Amino acid sequence: MNKKINENIFFVGALDKERMLFDELIPTPDGTTYNSYIIKGSEKTALMDTVDPTKVNDLINNLKELKIKNIDYIITHHAEQDHSGSIPKMLELFPKAVVVTNEKCKTLLIDLLHISEDKFKIIDDGDRISLGNKTLEFIFAPWVHWPETFLTYLKEDKILFSCDLFGSHLAFDELMTKGDTNVYNSAKRYYAEIMMPFSKHVIKHLERISIYDIELIAPSHGPVYEKPNFIIDAYKDWTSDIVKNKVMIIYVSMHGSTKKMVDYLAKSIQKKNIGVTVFNLVKADLGEIAMTLVDYATLVVASPTVLGGAHPFVVSTSYVINALKPKTKYLSIIGSSGWSGKPLERFSETLCHVKAELLPFVFIKGMPNEEDYIKLNQLAEEIENKHNELYAKKLLSGVN
Repeated sequence: MNKKINENIFFVGALDKERMLFDELIPTPDGTTYNSYIIKGSEKTALMDTVDPTKVNDLINNLKELKIKNIDYIITHHAEQDHSGSIPKMLELFPKAVVVTNEKCKTLLIDLLHISEDKFKIIDDGDRISLGNKTLEFIFAPWVHWPETFLTYLKEDKILFSCDLFGSHLAFDELMTKGDTNVYNSAKRYYAEIMMPFSKHVIKHLERISIYDIELIAPSHGPVYEKPNFIIDAYKDWTSDIVKNKVMIIYVSMHGSTKKMVDYLAKSIQKKNIGVTVFNLVKADLGEIAMTLVDYATLVVASPTVLGGAHPFVVSTSYVINALKPKTKYLSIIGSSGWSGKPLERFSETLCHVKAELLPFVFIKGMPNEEDYIKLNQLAEEIENKHNELYAKKLLSGVN
């Protein structure tokens, strides 16, 4: 793999093709990368982030390959350990280096890594550092996705080092990408899992960086974008109010009754020329669910009752959905109970951060009968009517 990005700018990070779960929560079927970059100026050398401590030897070997004898600055955009975890080792190998970051990040790094306070150089929004013939400008970007995050613009080379913004969990074979379906899907999954809860902040930061002349985007995970508009335009779409003419149904069925409801409802919706994606939570990929949530108009949650409440798989998945704060426009809950006659109305409170209009709920006892199927048909008709309203407001795309 060619690690050169531009003149005297190199990728020195690590690929982790074996990492199948990130933060012990997020599936990463394509692995991930911990992107670290070296910038060799005519007077100073800067290391842009480090790598997860499990891959510190990869970082060390890459620096040796480039014959890096001195590092003046370790630019630390974000305190999370997959970015910062190898800073202590870098300071051990390059004792004259200083950690360049903001005050919030400094506090976190001291807490997380016990870095000595005298090793920091604190910067403010808009500050610049000269490497001689190369200039680093710092752009504060809080809440993408931690409060201390910032970006760096390399003025002479027109490169934006974007930290987690625009990232993807994709252990690439080629460092540079112009963009393709695989990269798009990985970036969308990453946006859904990491950035979607902070979409309002992302919108502001997209506007902020629009004033810069950007020829390359180098994120902290995934490949470097040779065509920045590929990922910037994707983010503008994902953060917009526009949704697709699609319905997502998540469900668990213990003895088949809830599944019969889901199958019937899905077919009824499809007959109305509305796309439907169904996830069985017993075997579903949480990342796929998150990615689907990015731009689907309607969410239906289907569950049997377990001791008077929703099934635990539904509860845990709904907790994550609530935290992701998708732009879903409509929400319904359906389900079947056995001996417990308690309905699931209160379960909607679990999804309080999903700012969606509540559609009729359909709760039944046991196996669905003809009357229950009529109610499911009525729910499908209500979804169709609501989607037509979105069409009228130009908030629904025709993709199904």
